[in-house]
Amino acid sequence: MTSTATESALHSLPALLARNATRFAKATAYREKEFGIWQSWTWSEVAEEVRAMGMGFLALGMARGDYVAIIGRNRPALYWSMVAAQSVGATPVPLYQDAAAEEMAYVLEHCGARFVICGDQEQVDKVLEVQETVNCIEEIMYLDKRGMRKYDHTHMNWLLDVQAEGRAGHHRFEAELDKRMAELTYDHTCVMLYTSGTTGKPKGVVLSNRNIIETSKASAEFDDLRQSDEILAYLPMAWVGDFIFAIGQAYWAGFCVNCPESDKTMMTDLREIGPTYFFAPPRIFETMLTQVMIRMEDAGPMKRRMFHSYMEHARKVGPAILDGKSVNAADRARYALGNALVYGPLKNTLGLSRIRVAYTAGEAIGPEIFDFFRSLGINLKQLYGQTEASVFITQQPDGEVRSDTVGVPSPGVEVKIADNGEVFYRSAGVFVSYYKNPESTASTKDAEGWVATGDAGFFEEGTGHLRIIDRAKDVGKMADGSLFAPKYVENKLKFYPNILEAVVFGNGRDRCVAFINIDLTAVGNWAERNNIAYSSYQELAGHPKVLEMIQNHVEETNASIAEDKMLAGCQVHRFLVLHKELDADDGELTRTRKVRRRIIEEKFADLIGALYSGQDSVYTETEVTYEDGRKGVIKATLELRDARVHAARQQMAAE
Repeated sequence: MTSTATESALHSLPALLARNATRFAKATAYREKEFGIWQSWTWSEVAEEVRAMGMGFLALGMARGDYVAIIGRNRPALYWSMVAAQSVGATPVPLYQDAAAEEMAYVLEHCGARFVICGDQEQVDKVLEVQETVNCIEEIMYLDKRGMRKYDHTHMNWLLDVQAEGRAGHHRFEAELDKRMAELTYDHTCVMLYTSGTTGKPKGVVLSNRNIIETSKASAEFDDLRQSDEILAYLPMAWVGDFIFAIGQAYWAGFCVNCPESDKTMMTDLREIGPTYFFAPPRIFETMLTQVMIRMEDAGPMKRRMFHSYMEHARKVGPAILDGKSVNAADRARYALGNALVYGPLKNTLGLSRIRVAYTAGEAIGPEIFDFFRSLGINLKQLYGQTEASVFITQQPDGEVRSDTVGVPSPGVEVKIADNGEVFYRSAGVFVSYYKNPESTASTKDAEGWVATGDAGFFEEGTGHLRIIDRAKDVGKMADGSLFAPKYVENKLKFYPNILEAVVFGNGRDRCVAFINIDLTAVGNWAERNNIAYSSYQELAGHPKVLEMIQNHVEETNASIAEDKMLAGCQVHRFLVLHKELDADDGELTRTRKVRRRIIEEKFADLIGALYSGQDSVYTETEVTYEDGRKGVIKATLELRDARVHAARQQMAAE
C-alpha cells in the first residue's frame, strides 16, 4: 500500500496502517507505561514494528488461513501482533487472559490455533498445561521474558526475537509479505472473537475487514473522532469493544492508544493520560462514584456541605449546559464557580477532565450514576451493541442523551422490532458467521441479513429512541400472567452502591425472589464508619445491620417497580445475601461479568427452594475455585428475609 492509496482501497488494517505511517508519520500512535515510565511509538515506528513482526511470522512458517491465539493484557506489541498476523493472511483470535486453562483449551481446540502469542509466563504455563490435549499448537511466542529462561525453547520464541529474525531476513520475506498484504480484500477475515458463553459454549464470531472498517468509519464520523484524540486501552483484548476502539477506530482516525501498566495502576494511569475518548462499562463508573462518595464521607463538615450544595446545583443545570440548552445567567455563573471549586478538581482526580466523548454499554447504568457524570460536564452517552454487530447497533446523538434509552440506530444500521418484541438489526458490521457452527449462524442471521439480538425492546413514539427491556429468553410470565423481566429488577437493585450483583427469579412463580451480592468496598467503608468489625466477606454479608440496609434497598426498589404498571408484579418478596461473590472462575459469571442465570439456578437450587418455601434460614455448602486452581468448600447458614411490596399504581388508583 502506498501513500497515494485512496480511501476506497483501504480494505484491511495493514492498508490503514500504511496510510497512517505516511499521513500521521510522526504522530504518537501507542504509549505504554512500563516500570513507571511512559514509552511511545509513532505511526511510522508502529508500521516498521508490525512489518518486522510479519516477516518473523513468515520465518516461522505462518500460512494463509492460520489461526493465531493472542493471550495477555493490553500491550502495544500484542495489538501489533494481531495486525501482523493479518498481514500474512492469518486470523488473530484474542483470548481472555484471566480465563482458566480448560476455557482456553476449548477455544484453542475449536479454532485450531497453530500459533499462540502469550503476554507472560502465566499465560505460557496455561497453554503448556493444555497442549497435551490441544494437538494443533505448533509454536508459542511470549512477550515478557521474566521467568522464561529455563523453558524448552524448541517450539517457543521470544516475540522480539521473532521480530529480529524478520528484520535479519527481510530480503527473503519482503516480497512474500507484500504479496500477501496485496491479496487482502474487504471480505477477508479480520478477526475472530469468541462470545462470553452466557448460555453455553462460547461461539467464534467471524468478523471481516468490511465489518470492522465500515463500522469504525461510521462510528468515528458519528462522534467526530480525530487524530488528536487519546484513549486508554484497559478492557480485555478478547472483547469486541476493545478491538473496535483500540484497533478499528484508532487505525481509521489515527488517534493514540495508551496501555496502562497493570489493572492495579489503571486509575492512576487514567489520571496521567487524561483521555479525550473513553469507554467503560457501568461497573467502572459505579466504582468511581462509590470512591467519590466514600472520600466525601471522610471529608470535613465544611467540605462535605460545599460538595453536596454544588452537586445539587449541577444536577439541576449541568446536563442542560452540556447539551447547549438555555440556562439563565445566575445559574450559569454558579455552575462556573462550582466548576472551579468542585467539578473541575473532581474530574481531574478521576482522570476525566479532557473527555470529549465517553460511552457506557453492556448493562443498564443507574440514572443517578449517569446523571452524576453528565452533571459534571462529562459527555457520557450510552450505546447498544453486540459482538455480532461489530459493537454498534444504536447510539445517542449529542443533545439527545438520556439514561432510560440506548439511542437511535447507528449510521448505516437498520433496526426493527418483531411481533414478539425481539430486536433485530442489519448493517455492514453484521458478522460473517459463527465458526464451524452453521446451525447457530442460520438461527441468528436470516437470509436477508437480519440478526436476532435476543433482547426485547421497543421504539419510543416521537423520539425514535430504542428502549431495551430485558433478554428475550429471560422475559417470561409470572403465575398470574403478568410480565417477568429479571434484568429490569436486577439493574434497579444494582443502582445502589452497596449492591454489587443481583439475580432475580420468578418465571412461572407466584412471586419474585432475589440473590444479592454486597459491594465489599462500599459496605466495608460503611462498616468502618459504624464501628462494625468483620474478618471476611461472608461475615460482613451476614451481619444483621448489613441485612437491614439491603432490605431497605430492596423495599425502595419495590416502590419504584410498583410505579410501572407492566412490571409491578416483579417486586421482590423475599431475598438473601449470598455468602460468596459470584465469580467467573466458579462458572457463575462470564468473563465479561454477565450472569449465567441457568448455572446459578442449578448450583443454588437449595437456596431458591428455601426462599420459596418460607424458611427463615438455610444451611448450604458451596464449592469454590481459588486463584491457583485449587478447589474448596464454603459453608454457611444464611438468613432469608421478607421484603415489603407495594400495590401497583393502577390498583391504588382503582381504590
